[in-house]
Amino acid sequence: MVRSPAVAGQFYPKHPAALTQTLDQLIPATDGGLTACGVMVPHAGYVYSGAVAGRTFAAVAVPEEVVILGPNHHGAGHQAAVYRHGAWDTPLGRVPIAEALADAVLAACPAMAADIQAHLYEHSLEVQVPFLQVRRSSVSILPLCIGRVPLDVLLEIGDGLAKALLTRAHRPLLVASTDMTHYESGETARRKDHQALDRVLALDPEGLYRTVRDQRISMCGVLPTVVMLRAALALGATRAELVAYANSGDVTGDQREVVGYAGVTVS
Repeated sequence: MVRSPAVAGQFYPKHPAALTQTLDQLIPATDGGLTACGVMVPHAGYVYSGAVAGRTFAAVAVPEEVVILGPNHHGAGHQAAVYRHGAWDTPLGRVPIAEALADAVLAACPAMAADIQAHLYEHSLEVQVPFLQVRRSSVSILPLCIGRVPLDVLLEIGDGLAKALLTRAHRPLLVASTDMTHYESGETARRKDHQALDRVLALDPEGLYRTVRDQRISMCGVLPTVVMLRAALALGATRAELVAYANSGDVTGDQREVVGYAGVTVS
């Protein structure tokens, strides 16, 4: 199945020339970038979070295969859904699914299932694809949509995902898609978000899960980020670096009620 864009013209420009121009402005020039296990990037409208995402993608080398992990905002479909076959269209062209990698992930992760419904309208995965196309035109993707899954299963998925990635001749990149605190003041958002980011930067998936839960931080992609961190540790990651932090108020000029955005590399 070929997935059509669900949020082109809403979260990012739908016309190829306008999208290309926007991405050229958002992604700094780079000479290659860090060989990373993973990144954590935001998924709001490009006008708000695109600069953070662009700086983060510019900081790393994008390989031939990329696993994109995002939250299930709509609640549709399987709660640990793999988009197994076909391709995704964006205004910049068609991106194939990494089907052999999808089969390896499904074999290594019993909690996951091939499911299209979870992906059809999920923006958190879609908005990352044009960035990847600009950074590597030949990229293939494996979208994973993570819903309400308990911590022990998230950790199992992370371990299985790492096992699957180790079967590939060239190591895929893990992209965890998340925004941070939603609709609180800029001051409160920064305080809460840096509590969560402390755990991300410590490569502590369990600590991140518990901090977000206990401090009631509205980090919508905490579950995919837990999976990414667990997989990255299993793949040998030893450090994480904060590339950028911002919030929507930096664009609107209104810090009374913001959404936070962070970009992190894991290597």
